[in-house]
Amino acid sequence: MSDQLELLVEMGRHFAATQDIESTMDRALERITALIGAEGGGLFVLEGGLDDGQLVCHACHGPVDVKGLSIPAGTGIVGRSVANNASEMVRDVQNDPSFNKDLDKQFNFTTRSILCAPLSVKDERLGAIEVINKTSDDGLFSDDDLTLLEALAASAALAISNARMAAELAEKEVMRRELELAAEIQRGLLPDPRGGDFPVSGVNRPARVVSGDFFDFYTLYDGRIAFTLADVSGKGMNAALLMAKTASLFRCLGKDDLRPGRLLQRINAEVCETSLRGMFVTMVAGTYDPATGRVVLANAGHEPPLLHSLDDTFKALEATAPPVGIPTELTGSGPVPEEVLYLNGGALYIFTDGATEGYIAPGEELGSDGFMEMIRSGGAQGLAPQARINRVADRLSGSGVVLRDDVTVLVIDDAKPLQARIKRGDTGLGVEPIRDEALDKLVEGSICVLSVPARPQSLKMVRRAVDQAAVTCGFSKEQCQDLVLAVDEACQNVVRHAYAESDGDMIVDIRREGGTFTVLIRDFAAPVDVDKIKPRDLDDVRPGGLGVHFIREVMDDVKHLTPPDGQGNLLRLQKAI
Repeated sequence: MSDQLELLVEMGRHFAATQDIESTMDRALERITALIGAEGGGLFVLEGGLDDGQLVCHACHGPVDVKGLSIPAGTGIVGRSVANNASEMVRDVQNDPSFNKDLDKQFNFTTRSILCAPLSVKDERLGAIEVINKTSDDGLFSDDDLTLLEALAASAALAISNARMAAELAEKEVMRRELELAAEIQRGLLPDPRGGDFPVSGVNRPARVVSGDFFDFYTLYDGRIAFTLADVSGKGMNAALLMAKTASLFRCLGKDDLRPGRLLQRINAEVCETSLRGMFVTMVAGTYDPATGRVVLANAGHEPPLLHSLDDTFKALEATAPPVGIPTELTGSGPVPEEVLYLNGGALYIFTDGATEGYIAPGEELGSDGFMEMIRSGGAQGLAPQARINRVADRLSGSGVVLRDDVTVLVIDDAKPLQARIKRGDTGLGVEPIRDEALDKLVEGSICVLSVPARPQSLKMVRRAVDQAAVTCGFSKEQCQDLVLAVDEACQNVVRHAYAESDGDMIVDIRREGGTFTVLIRDFAAPVDVDKIKPRDLDDVRPGGLGVHFIREVMDDVKHLTPPDGQGNLLRLQKAI
């Protein structure tokens, strides 16, 4: 009895002092088989569940080395012991229906008797310890043998459970440190805050340690500011890695290609090559010129940015292309269409859906209206742009509700640049001067200026812009339809004829000049022979020419002007309001 107590004390001390349970169990099995008088023994650990798991031998002692042996959970005598969480003492295994005789044949060994004790902590099944073949004269295990094995099994089970918990804690600590490092790297990808006079500001609040959102901005060589904001689908490390890649692509490629639509096209091609199936990035990219207030914007599947004008109204700018990461064979190739707008002292807010869908109270979303109201009230209180967007993020992250999604907001504020332009004598209207011989001053009243690739897929945005502008000017539904078709026909002529054998851009400038609705269509192709552009007689059944006839029927005046720099072509369409 003293030998048994000494062994239990020693094994308990070893189990408590080490996390290497298998080597400790190897030594323990050698001692216990000798003490019990068994021919050999093994420690089986349950890997997986009772229904579909495996019992794997992690330690053994005896004439046959079965370490690594794996049997389905619930089979054999050891499996029965684990399933029932009860000890087994089988004195004649050859007559036990659960005994697998094939193992004896496999190892050229004869098993006569088995003593087995389960390894469990409360209701958690961990495995079992099994010893075989009592070496005494009668070859039978005793109740004292079973008591000793059960005591050792209880000590071993507790040690295994503690070792697993320690390993899990160590793994979690490593993961925590890796996530903190990843978050630190992500924060390093965000631009440093600028001074109070800098017109672009941003804020990012991750819902988890790492974020799938990002924003960036930097000053270009000519004084313009390139900016972007994006939201990666999904969450966790995969989204964070794709975010880091996309952010790096924007900063690297953006310094070579300053056109936002083509930049998003190049980023899309790179992301499609390596991104995981089903992952994509909604992304806005653009340039802002503080000297004119001009913004060139391209939106690939992202939340509509909000243009906040000086009259305290908001205008949503819809996306014009699918998200980045969608294969081009599904969406079509070509640059993302661009939209040109002038802030005229207002501000442009770009944000992720975490800003509008975040909770300000349990079950209560901020929403688009709430977002706009917070921006309005912040401006009324004289808050700087950075303070305004920080206020939104603080409201969402400090509401007592865990963030549902990352909150990221970017603002381009034109207030101080407008003041600087006025001091320099600029009008602050921010309208590009497009002149002809009859125009000797800047034409006021620009409603919308679009700069898009001369491709058929760009015309959807042009048609929508013409329709909205025509409605604003008070045209009837039928007149709006005619105006849209006339401008669309003129733009298609640019695509089909002016750029027949090349790629290029066109600018569509929609204006209200007093009582006249004016559309200026500018391209940069080779100058056309105006004398050859004539409507065909309707009695002539040959194809072609009817589009020009339709344009002249709809519009009150159609005139080809000389572009201000003498390059390309400039068409002016006018209709009395």
